[in-house]
Amino acid sequence: MCEGGAAPPCIYLDNQATTPLDPRVLEAMMPCLRQGFGNASSKSHAYGWAAAEQVERARAQVADLIGAAAPREIIFTSGATEADNLAILGLCDTPVDGRNHIVTCVTEHPAVLDPCRHLERRGWRVSTVGVDAAGRLDVAQLDEAVTGDTALITVMAANNEIGTVHPLAEVGQLARARGVPWHCDAAQAAGKIPLDVEALGVDLLSLSGHKIYGPKGVGALYVRRRKPRLPLAAQQLGGGQERGLRSGTLNVPGIVGLGRACQLCAEELPGEGPRLAALRDRLHRNLDGAIPGVQLNGHRDHRLPGCLNVVLGTVDGGRLLAALRDVALSSGSACASGEGHPSAVLKALGRTDSEAFSSVRFGLGRFTTGDEVDTAARRVIEQAGRLQLN
Repeated sequence: MCEGGAAPPCIYLDNQATTPLDPRVLEAMMPCLRQGFGNASSKSHAYGWAAAEQVERARAQVADLIGAAAPREIIFTSGATEADNLAILGLCDTPVDGRNHIVTCVTEHPAVLDPCRHLERRGWRVSTVGVDAAGRLDVAQLDEAVTGDTALITVMAANNEIGTVHPLAEVGQLARARGVPWHCDAAQAAGKIPLDVEALGVDLLSLSGHKIYGPKGVGALYVRRRKPRLPLAAQQLGGGQERGLRSGTLNVPGIVGLGRACQLCAEELPGEGPRLAALRDRLHRNLDGAIPGVQLNGHRDHRLPGCLNVVLGTVDGGRLLAALRDVALSSGSACASGEGHPSAVLKALGRTDSEAFSSVRFGLGRFTTGDEVDTAARRVIEQAGRLQLN
């Protein structure tokens, strides 16, 4: 365990779980933590005016990253989980024409699936569409699931475990043709692949700061304001901030950090995406050539550039991660082998329990180097050889 808040001396390859704070983001935040500590809702003095100006600058930076038509379509939240809840519950608290049906995907994050289950307990119907063996949504099945009672389609951009990117343009076309709003959880995709809510036909989109080298505890929800204008019911009351949709004193330092993180992602995405994809493929080749039975989890082409999830033959993933004290990774399943249940995402792909428990996720990021990838591969290969089951 690390002491005094210091990071342990290891290679960090768990960037799907969270990313380190970019020093340039911290630099942008520091003035707000020192002299610029004003409340953005204080309209009678310079401290409040300065804070409000910083918030609006960040709102524009977030809007620019995802192609929103106007900064006012961005609502700041505490993270993607709150944004998902506000989108789903807020829209379904104001249903159109008595509609009471939601369509979602089996591999969604719990921040989407749990609100859907909550609505199910309130009498809503929820249809869950499956995926193919690579974890990609079948738009034809989605189309079959939508009915005249469907109030919302909620389909993520990219999966957090396997990195598979769904056919977003096709989902948007379907949603428009059927006249159903589409909510997209883009916590894993924003800043990592190009996203344009106008071009894709997204009506609601959630993102999080700590997935894009920003601070934890801040996120945003894009809410389309025209063609169509979406009515949302606030889920947090008291104060009327964020157009009345999300009351509470604004986290100005966090919001400024989120804005700067979005700006950096927008500027660096053209070069960073190919760099990470090359490192990801290099890591995959190294593992595939040295460990028997390596299998890719997810789509070979339509996936995030920094995500690699593989079955490592018959190696117990939980034991492997415990042995790798100098490399930070995640298991492909939600818990260690022999405990609980295998990953629901991997099971949806058709993986057996043993394959799911032998899966490991590598999350490469902005600060990952080629030397780190090679060292991590070598350490995994060493431990896999020791742990390989007969």
